[in-house]
Amino acid sequence: MTGDIAKRRWHDFRGSRFFPATVIIGILACAAALFAGSYTYATANPKPEYVPIAVVGTMPAAQAAQLEAELATAMGSSLRVHRFTDRATALDALQDQAVFAVVGTSPADNTVTLDLSSASGQTVATALAQGLPPIAEHAGYTVRVDDLNPLQAGDPHGLTIFYMTIASVVVGFVGAVQLGVNARDLHPGERIACTAAYALLGGFAIVATVDWVLGALELPFRSWAVLALTMFTCGMVFTMFQALFGRWAILPTWGIMILLGNPTSGGSVSWPLLPRLLATIGGWLPPGASVNAQHTAVYFPDHQHLGPWLVLAGWSAVAIGVFLVAQRRSDNRQPAGAEAG
Repeated sequence: MTGDIAKRRWHDFRGSRFFPATVIIGILACAAALFAGSYTYATANPKPEYVPIAVVGTMPAAQAAQLEAELATAMGSSLRVHRFTDRATALDALQDQAVFAVVGTSPADNTVTLDLSSASGQTVATALAQGLPPIAEHAGYTVRVDDLNPLQAGDPHGLTIFYMTIASVVVGFVGAVQLGVNARDLHPGERIACTAAYALLGGFAIVATVDWVLGALELPFRSWAVLALTMFTCGMVFTMFQALFGRWAILPTWGIMILLGNPTSGGSVSWPLLPRLLATIGGWLPPGASVNAQHTAVYFPDHQHLGPWLVLAGWSAVAIGVFLVAQRRSDNRQPAGAEAG
């Protein structure tokens, strides 16, 4: 008897107007916890697991190994040492962001040079600048530190690119949400075109605000392209999920772009400071690809990487393809004359 009453009450509740509201309340609570948890886990207490550095010089092997071990201990991480025979090749690896520093040793005059790249990751550069000199000086070497790629004066903490990326990601899928709600009569091709239109305009607005209005960063033309492609990609990803999951499309979009994508993007902390799995995943998601492409466009214009552009283009292409196929199947299932009626 009690079981029948419970079943009846549950059936009545599921059919009431309060059931979807209760589901949404529960989802929002979980989303809040996951949102805070993802950022806290990835960025609250960043510790480098390993840091790639280049070494050039003729320091005795035993002494070099001791310095490397002491530096790793001071930084709380392991070092991935790449040895080069000439300084020019090592510096090219630094500009290509394959390493975070170039350490040059000269036992003949007891000097160590440390060439850093704050633009590659300020936290890592700071840790190296603070860790190496006292260790080398204790071994009897004179240390010279030089930052070859300093951050721009208007962005001393290197976070502006991350904020630009967040803006393009969030506005990208929120714009798609609004098109789905307020312009639902658009044909598939028209919706894709409108997504591209607000992405181009939104990307331009971000560049104009950050560069011309606030003067935080000097942005090249390529930055506009990165922001526009990011916004378009995120908009099309939501559109794809909407075609697949209807009104629940925001859940996978939020999960991929915000809960997983932003904390692992390398924008707030550089990738050596992230857990290794997250750092690997981040580069394959739109926020991480956007940060990488934007970062290289601003600070390393002569060392461009194709990978981040391919990631963004790949997500866009898959999203457009799935959306068009799902839309065509939906149209085929629609009864004849339904649109006219």
